[in-house]
Amino acid sequence: MFMKSLRSLFALLVIPLMLSMGLGLSASAMAADDQTSQQQAATNDADLWRAVKAGDSGYTVAKGIETGVLINVIGNEGKIVRNEYLTPVMGITVVGVFAAFLFFYLVNGPSKLSKGFSGKMVLRWSKADLWIHWVLATSCLALIFTGLNIMLGKHVLQPYVGEGLWAGLIYGSKTIHDWVGPIFIVSWILCVVKWMPMQTFKMYDLKWFLVVGGYINFGPFKGKHPDSGFANAGEKMWFWTLTLFGLFIAASGLMLVLPGLDLPREASMAALLIHSISAIIIIAFTIVHIWMATVLSEGGMECMVSGYCDENWAVQHHNLWYDELKDSNSIVYKD
Repeated sequence: MFMKSLRSLFALLVIPLMLSMGLGLSASAMAADDQTSQQQAATNDADLWRAVKAGDSGYTVAKGIETGVLINVIGNEGKIVRNEYLTPVMGITVVGVFAAFLFFYLVNGPSKLSKGFSGKMVLRWSKADLWIHWVLATSCLALIFTGLNIMLGKHVLQPYVGEGLWAGLIYGSKTIHDWVGPIFIVSWILCVVKWMPMQTFKMYDLKWFLVVGGYINFGPFKGKHPDSGFANAGEKMWFWTLTLFGLFIAASGLMLVLPGLDLPREASMAALLIHSISAIIIIAFTIVHIWMATVLSEGGMECMVSGYCDENWAVQHHNLWYDELKDSNSIVYKD
C-alpha cells in the first residue's frame, strides 16, 4: 500500500516536470523561429532599401516612364550638382563680371571719339533690326532676372522677406519665365537668321582682340583703333555665343516645360543642368555686352535707339563697313 502511494506521488511530481520541460522546449523553439524570421525580415528589408536607393525598378500598376522607380539616383545627383556647384557659380559670375567691368570703367573710363561728334548721323540698323533687337533684349533680361530669382532667390531674398511675399515672388518668377520663353525663342531665331551673314570672322578680327578693340585709354594700346567691318570681333563673339547657347537654352527649356514629352528623369535632369550652364554663360556675356554698348563706347547706344550712328563713330569703330558704304555711294544720312 505504501509502495503504491509512493509511485502515485512520483507520477504526480514527474508528469508536471515533463510537461514544463516540453512547454519550455516548445517556447524556445518558437522564440528561435521568431528570431530567425525577424532576422530574415531585416535582411529582406535591407536588400529592399539597398535596391531602392540604387534606383532599381520595382513593380507598380501605374503606367508611364520610370513609374516603378521609387528613388531616381541621377535626379538626386543632378540636384546636388545644381545646388552645390552651379548655383554658387551663377552668383559669382553675376557679381564677378559686373565688378570687373565696373573696375575697368573706373580705371580706364569710356572709349571717347577721338575727333568728337560730327553731327552727321549714318543709317546703321533698319526698323526691323531695332524691333528684333529690343524684343530679344527685353525677353532675355526678363528671363535672366526671373531665372536668377529661381536659382539664387532662396539664398539672397527669402531670408529677408516674409513667406507670403516670397511665395508671390517665386511663383511670379516661374510664371513669367515660362511665358516669356517662347518670345525669346522666336526673336532669337529671327536674330540668328537675319544677322548671321554679317558675323563671319575675318583675319583682321584677330588684331581687334590683340588691342582690346581700341577701348584702352592708357599705355601702348591707347588710341589704337583696329579695323572692323559691320560687326567687330567682340560683337561677333557675342553673336555666336548667343547663337550656340541660345539653342541650348531653347531646347532644354522646351524639354522642361512641356509635360507631354514624358521624358525619362535622366533626360529632364540633363536638360536642367544644360539650361543652367548655358544661362550662366549667356548672363556673363550679356553683362559684358551691356557695359560695352552703354558706358564704354561713346555714342554706341544711339545706334540701337534710333538706328543711326554718328559718322565719326562709324569711322572709328567700323571703318571697313563705312568705307564700303562710301565707295558704293550708299551712305544714308538722317534728315
